Amino acid sequence: MKKIVFVVIVYCFMGEAAFSQAKPFYTQYILNNYILNPGITGIENYTDVKLSYRNQWAGITGHPVTSYFTIHTPLGKKDLRTNATSFQVLGEHPGGPKAWDEYAVSPAHHGLGLQVINDKAGYINRWSAAVSYAYHQPLGVKTSLAAGLNAGVSSVSLDRSKIEWGNLDPNDPAIGYNNGQISKIKPEIGAGVWLYSARYFLGVSVLNIIPGKARFVKNSDYGETFTPNFFASGGYKFALSDNVTVLPSVMVQYWQPQLTSIHANVKMQYQDFFWLGASYRHADLVGGYSGMIGVNVSNTFNISYAYEHATSSRLQTFTKGTHEIVLGFLIGNKHGSICPRNIW
Repeated sequence: MKKIVFVVIVYCFMGEAAFSQAKPFYTQYILNNYILNPGITGIENYTDVKLSYRNQWAGITGHPVTSYFTIHTPLGKKDLRTNATSFQVLGEHPGGPKAWDEYAVSPAHHGLGLQVINDKAGYINRWSAAVSYAYHQPLGVKTSLAAGLNAGVSSVSLDRSKIEWGNLDPNDPAIGYNNGQISKIKPEIGAGVWLYSARYFLGVSVLNIIPGKARFVKNSDYGETFTPNFFASGGYKFALSDNVTVLPSVMVQYWQPQLTSIHANVKMQYQDFFWLGASYRHADLVGGYSGMIGVNVSNTFNISYAYEHATSSRLQTFTKGTHEIVLGFLIGNKHGSICPRNIW
């Protein structure tokens, strides 16, 4: 059993002679597209904070665990809502048809943000930290275009002390000859653009722009290969009634040489109170379908949960599913908005 589990983990996270760097998967990407596109930096009227914990393929020894912290805020943004009637009224749907008719873009402004991500699978740990900047430019009375960059560092480490060798060779050059932890750090740059209005969004981004390899063994091919990760996403809101809206969206992720994954998501929201959603990821080995639920506790806090079931028969034999929690905080929310105005 341990050998089979080991092979599953290695097959999903290693190439023929090197680890391959792909960005983590997120079931609830629709709640925080900023994690994939720096163009979103500073899109709202408040400071947006997100914390997430993802326990992937629970039940498998050494299963992936991903956590992140993100924060981004607008700079120099002038909100056009300046009178008492423009403030949020509890019980009205801020993303409904009435809000679409009243929506007006904000003047040009900047955004600044930070994201810290940790992704661990077995004896391999990856973390990254990056700051981001974006500029938002109105294209008309209803539409804006944002472009952003992020820059930081990314690290991959291998902890030999956590490896269950079994019949494997502890002197395998793919994981070094010395005991202890092997760690490599490299710079990381990303870029993205985001076109948005009250009813739709379109975005493209690329992360890991700088290709390269973090070698675990000097003068060898063994190590972590960093290749660009490309993302394209889009979504459009529909109104089922004055109180209920539906947001279908899709996101495509591609990186060499592994695979292309397609994420389809639909999110239905009732007023400013709660939402339900479902998604499907089409990808070799890491495909799955999921459901999610979330609630706005107040105008400063929201929480959501998602459960994902793997479609791969190899994973279904061992895993107990994937669990993901996202906590959101709205800091400096002077208009008392219960829900985000521009993203989801």
